[in-house]
Amino acid sequence: MEWITNSVGRTIPATIDGRQLRPFTGTHADARTISGAGVSAPTSVHSWAGRKTPSTSSRHASSRGKTLKLLASWDELLDRMDLHDGATVSFHHHLRDGDSIVNEVIRRLALRGLRNLTIAPSALFRVHDQLVPFIESGVIAKVEGSMNGEVGVACSHGRMSGLSIIRSHGGRQRAVQDGDLHIDAAFIAAPCADSFGNANGLYGPSACGPLAYPVPDSLSADRVAVITDGLVPYPCSPNPIAGGNVDWVLEVPSIGDSSKIVSSTTRLTKSPTQLLIAELTARFIAETGIMREGFSFQAGAGGISLAATVFLARQMRKSGIKASFAHGGATGIMVKLLEEGLLGSIIDLQSFDLDAVRSCRENPRHIASTPFDSYGPRAAGCAANMLDVAMLGATEVDLDFNVNVNTHSDGLLLHGIGGHTDAAACASCSIITAPSFRKRIPIIRERVTTVSCPGEVVDVIITERGIAVNPMRPDLAERARKAGLPLVTLGDMMRSVHAITGIPDEPRFTDRIVALVEWRDGTILDTIRQVIP
Repeated sequence: MEWITNSVGRTIPATIDGRQLRPFTGTHADARTISGAGVSAPTSVHSWAGRKTPSTSSRHASSRGKTLKLLASWDELLDRMDLHDGATVSFHHHLRDGDSIVNEVIRRLALRGLRNLTIAPSALFRVHDQLVPFIESGVIAKVEGSMNGEVGVACSHGRMSGLSIIRSHGGRQRAVQDGDLHIDAAFIAAPCADSFGNANGLYGPSACGPLAYPVPDSLSADRVAVITDGLVPYPCSPNPIAGGNVDWVLEVPSIGDSSKIVSSTTRLTKSPTQLLIAELTARFIAETGIMREGFSFQAGAGGISLAATVFLARQMRKSGIKASFAHGGATGIMVKLLEEGLLGSIIDLQSFDLDAVRSCRENPRHIASTPFDSYGPRAAGCAANMLDVAMLGATEVDLDFNVNVNTHSDGLLLHGIGGHTDAAACASCSIITAPSFRKRIPIIRERVTTVSCPGEVVDVIITERGIAVNPMRPDLAERARKAGLPLVTLGDMMRSVHAITGIPDEPRFTDRIVALVEWRDGTILDTIRQVIP
């Protein structure tokens, strides 16, 4: 096998499973990748590789010009979807741990005897641990999308027969648009829909907020089904999922429990260590001049990021400063800032709690976005390009500022990328916040287990031990120094942690590659190998 070393020093195969791999050569090396690069000749959002053709009368019964899409049962829907062994089926994750559609669809496809399926979710959660038996029985061969929990463990232990691919939210949208991810059937869980297929996530018994992540799937999949527990008269409005792109509609008793979009990872931290990091992050933003009238920010839904937003709001009130917008997944904390007037607007891809769902439904300044508008690598810019600062998390960072968000230090694949790399690549300043060690495992390593985000777009790393600024950003370092902020090097930080924890053992891997980590442009950042238990 021929091997290639990419620009972050990772060795990848030239080909695998018959696919020619393109090594990562830089965050903005792909001339077609507009967001963050400042290059010309964008590809239209509507220029789709293999774009599906309009539906014909042979696929839908008609009555005096009305297209009839509403089906009576799961069996009728799956008959019409006409899936086969080896098909690719896609799902979205707006219901997070409350989702019931992914498990139900795969269970029913398994009963029909289908095997070697590729599932292409925008993300999976603990609720989808129920998929593991279908992996072990050969129903599911691989995942193209984010993994979590026991599904990620199954992949890490080599229990999937195929090669999985990990992409960011923007990278997934690009892969669909470019035809790298061909979807045979998209199953869209919709809290509110009409019989024609227009759908949204703002209303209905399972309202979950913006219905952003299935939009590319609705445009490109060969067959699209909307599954709803909130059927309303035509026309359903607003309709981020347009009925003209939907083939079939199925009404079911429940698509899931939207209260479970709130999880332990979307609650404000109470940890003194994490609160210290959050406060230091807010100080850095305020005292280096990033916080100014009309600035913009993105904060993740993790406990540190939520706390950092609270501390940042205190700094804004003290200085009389208002932000123009906040971007990303919305939380009740952000909603309070919007309603207080500290934010001009929220640009929201996903609601992380029910306060955010209500706000997106009721407040015109709470704007539902799409992967194109927020993170699209092929667009002529996106919302992430407009960010002054993004606050992001990590499982590991290394001395070259590379970041790992996919695997833990034991090598297990337990997390997806989400919008992490999209925000880091585009924001004027990207800040990684994390404790210096978790459960006596250092997060700072000489070399991360997996490169999820290259160090060239990571500007600052903040732990409870201080602030490390990337040498590529001497401007930020100088401003932090003048402000009297506690600057440290990553090397010194790592050595101080090792004095407490010792140097951890390296995970052991076989030679088998079980997953690829793609950069936003489809080049390969890293490989994930099978873990030896």
